[in-house]
Amino acid sequence: MESVLREAAYYLTMWLQAIALLLIAVGSVEALVAIARTIRHAATGTARRAVWMGFARWLIAALTFQLAADIVQTSFSPSWDELGRLGAVAVIRTFLSYFLDREVETTRALPHDTSGVRPG
Repeated sequence: MESVLREAAYYLTMWLQAIALLLIAVGSVEALVAIARTIRHAATGTARRAVWMGFARWLIAALTFQLAADIVQTSFSPSWDELGRLGAVAVIRTFLSYFLDREVETTRALPHDTSGVRPG
């Protein structure tokens, strides 16, 4: 039974890591397109900040899946190395979430330019 669980955990870990990589790839492409758009349209600082916040959300989602993969991977007799990596991913995700939340609150307090383009 343990060998079946280990094999299931291995495949689940691979799928979770693949999802994390996919989220990073999609978020990166989306961010690059948005950056190009803001450069071409001479966007305001608020519009540029929104691009980075969107990218940070993709990274947090990917880190969440990576954390899940690490939890599954370390569920069977974890080594100190695996526990350290799990802790590092958890800390990074926590800090990113905290600072992203602060950034969202700061951005909400700013006056919004709906066009995203600097005036004349």
